[in-house]
Amino acid sequence: MSSSPMDEPSPRRIDSAIIKKIVSNRFPIISWLPSYTIYLFFQDLLAGFTVGLTEIPQGIAYAIVAGLPSQYGLYSAIMGGFIYCIFGGCKDINVGPTAIMALIVQSSVTTMGPSGAILITFLSGIIIFMAGVLRLGFLVQFFSFPVISGFTTAAALSIASTQLKQLLGISGPASIFLDAWISLFKNIKETRKWDAILGFMTIFIVFAFREIKKYGSLKHKPEWSRNRNLLGNFLFIFSLAGNAVVVIGGTSIAYVAHNSYNATPFILTGDVAGGLPDLSLPPFSVTWNGTYYSFSAMLSEYGSTLAFCPIIAFLEHIAIVKAFSKGKIIDATQELMALGLSNIAGSLVQSMPVTGSFTRTAVNNASGARTTIAGVITSCMLLVALVLLTGAFKYIPKATLAGVIVVAMYYLCEFDAIPIMWRTKRLDLIPFFTTLMCCLLISLEYGIIIGIGINLTFILYDAARPKLYVERLMLQERIIYVIRPKASLYFTSAEFLREKMLKDCGESESLIVIDGEFVPSVDATVARGFFNLLQDLELRHQTVLFWNFNQTVTDICSGEHKKLGCFFRNGTLESVINDISKQSAIETTARNSDVQA
Repeated sequence: MSSSPMDEPSPRRIDSAIIKKIVSNRFPIISWLPSYTIYLFFQDLLAGFTVGLTEIPQGIAYAIVAGLPSQYGLYSAIMGGFIYCIFGGCKDINVGPTAIMALIVQSSVTTMGPSGAILITFLSGIIIFMAGVLRLGFLVQFFSFPVISGFTTAAALSIASTQLKQLLGISGPASIFLDAWISLFKNIKETRKWDAILGFMTIFIVFAFREIKKYGSLKHKPEWSRNRNLLGNFLFIFSLAGNAVVVIGGTSIAYVAHNSYNATPFILTGDVAGGLPDLSLPPFSVTWNGTYYSFSAMLSEYGSTLAFCPIIAFLEHIAIVKAFSKGKIIDATQELMALGLSNIAGSLVQSMPVTGSFTRTAVNNASGARTTIAGVITSCMLLVALVLLTGAFKYIPKATLAGVIVVAMYYLCEFDAIPIMWRTKRLDLIPFFTTLMCCLLISLEYGIIIGIGINLTFILYDAARPKLYVERLMLQERIIYVIRPKASLYFTSAEFLREKMLKDCGESESLIVIDGEFVPSVDATVARGFFNLLQDLELRHQTVLFWNFNQTVTDICSGEHKKLGCFFRNGTLESVINDISKQSAIETTARNSDVQA
């Protein structure tokens, strides 16, 4: 039955559907906002408020890690929630300042001040966004699990090490791992008793809050009584506020000591600039410590950090998205664009580089966030804190913030990856420890590059030394060697393949069968190697047969030399050998006839 023209969809209707799909993909908020309810809002409100209690002390602490005034950590937490709500695809993600991003920009802040952090935020955002437009999300596949684990662990150890002096109340900067420990031991006698006590008490209390979490849950458990479920809900929510509790406690002690007893037992954070940040373009030139830096000079000062910062930001972000995607397909392109826009928008309010935070995302998820509106709630809390609470922030002891950071870095270390690699593939421990040690002893940038280089070396070695299974058979009173490569063959393996066959298949008058069932592709160098192998074996009175290769490989080899095409066969091995034997018998008879003639 033929359909009438009226039944066929019009081009305009098709174009409208395509445009609607594209818009929905690029603005994920459109797909769920129409069905958003007040019930979902209250769940997001709880989650956003809980994350805000974590983000405020972390923002201040990470600003100190970067060498920035404390308020810049709060500025960095503003725009991520608003932008990711519109463009992001994972409901749990919290985009804001992280310890690794703070450590990366530390050297730029030292050289060029806050302007160095703000401009690289803008440039990183542009690079990340353009990578999304160009669909370069696949580049993350070049960073293996051992390299990422080694890098993350090294960054966590470096950050924790730089906080040890703050923890003990010892003055003076310490920006890298070795310097931090050397400076600590040189000045250990300057330890301030009350700072050290407060710092270690902070660590103990935060760890205790982590343990309390095990006894609570937001989910109703039928095996618990009604009162036990209520207690579980309280304990779970209370445990998520651990960072806020220790910061409020430390601040209260410092405030009482300062105002009631006129004493300053702790080194304090100091004045934090209040009010909202100015909305302005990032600085494209700056004068810092009497030195003028033009835009080109700032780019030169960034060096490898300019490429390294956006790469690590996306790596950290996509790893968290994968962890919390819960089986959903990840649109890496959209995540790149969302993260890029978050950084671009953040640079307009004096932010340092931001990315997804694993700690705060886990809190968001555990608190029952239903949509990305939870991130907006958190950002609004930061705005309120900047307007109303900055007067209290100056009493936050640095030892308390250092304790919070040390605990966070403890959970960021991935030493649990070591037994996993030991049980699965011990060779992966080499790039892990190489990345770890190079990041600690040289720099994060060079450490991860060296780790990737070692990983690629292993891949190239495997490509140059493919697994070949050699089987010696006796069929029809003839010695047959069956060679079975188990992967694609490329130029790196051409010479190895030739030498292996000449060495292991040395018996004269034997037949060598190369089984190509598991060889999906070859290149021109391997095709030339096959032809050279054919000539070498003919001189040894050996016959070569290429068996079970697909048509693509056959065409490549035939294109290299027409003679090669005659040696490709399909069918069962016995039938192919029968054909070869008949052909050899015919050729032998023909030669004998020629001799008799």
